[in-house]
Amino acid sequence: MTVQQAYQAAVAAGTLHEDAAQLAVLPELERVRGALAEPVKRGFFRKATAATPGLYMWGGVGRGKSMLMDLLYEQVDAPKRRRHFHAFMQWVHTEMTEARKSGVDDAIAPVAAKLADEVRFLAFDEMQITDITDAMIVGRLFEALFSRGVVVVTTSNRPPDDLYKDGLNRQLFTPFIALLKDQMVVHELASPTDYRQDRLAGSPSYFTPNDAAARQEIADIWARLSNGQSETLVLHVKGRQVALENFHNGTAKVKFFDLCGKPLGAGDYLALAAAVRVLILEDIPSLSRHNFNEAKRFVTLIDALYEAKVQLICSAAAAPEMLYVEGTGTFEFERTASRLREMQSAEWAR
Repeated sequence: MTVQQAYQAAVAAGTLHEDAAQLAVLPELERVRGALAEPVKRGFFRKATAATPGLYMWGGVGRGKSMLMDLLYEQVDAPKRRRHFHAFMQWVHTEMTEARKSGVDDAIAPVAAKLADEVRFLAFDEMQITDITDAMIVGRLFEALFSRGVVVVTTSNRPPDDLYKDGLNRQLFTPFIALLKDQMVVHELASPTDYRQDRLAGSPSYFTPNDAAARQEIADIWARLSNGQSETLVLHVKGRQVALENFHNGTAKVKFFDLCGKPLGAGDYLALAAAVRVLILEDIPSLSRHNFNEAKRFVTLIDALYEAKVQLICSAAAAPEMLYVEGTGTFEFERTASRLREMQSAEWAR
């Protein structure tokens, strides 16, 4: 089945609504599928596949980028792998650590060789570079993959020129941007419709009190956004790891204590805000001088989510204005309560 046929079948079945911007990118997706459908002759792997450009799809949140990539992935009949980009970089770091144990001088080369031996097609969701270590790795890794004929399709919320924007030593990263633009077709998915918002249309985003009804509402929202799928996303922050056990397609579900009851800081929350587009935060308790440290972390978390325009869905012991009513910091918390209110509006994160 071609990608166009698969798309129209989904439209006919009522699981998709036809979208002009999505229709415009289908020929590029089919180009990739068709190239990967060609048989690979023994001894000519590089020659047969190296000339196939990949695809870099970028656009706003909820425009259908991940859905289209999944549609392509289902139709590709070749050795393949699909990962969220942060999860992929986690795997790369693990493999490089293992490679160093063997005494190699260049830990990237064996990782790239292993990957190229295993797959012809790599699909990445949410490409975003926020860490200087990742920025230094991806250029050489992708160059090796492209030279071995691996075809890459990725989604991103930003164009290649905005990757790692304002990052430390960004001038060392710009050759990777040039490599992406040389080896991949860059296509903006400029749909006016945010389908992720549509899935949440009419649904509240702040549930209180934190009772059985709230827990069921949260469970229902997670089910709609995750489609019953989940994986662990590990964020690397200054040599440490922050694990999000429930993650799918840009949405993470986590308990308050796991983010604010542990010794995390602004760097951790900034990395989280860069990695997710929707955060489901469960079981926010009443805050006071008795859990002052947790309250301070919560304020920092909300600031990071607010600035990054991350959509927040949460269950809490009380309304925002009543979460922190006594103890040091109540005045400062007024801004957090105001932001929590603003983040509940229908226009938030659009």
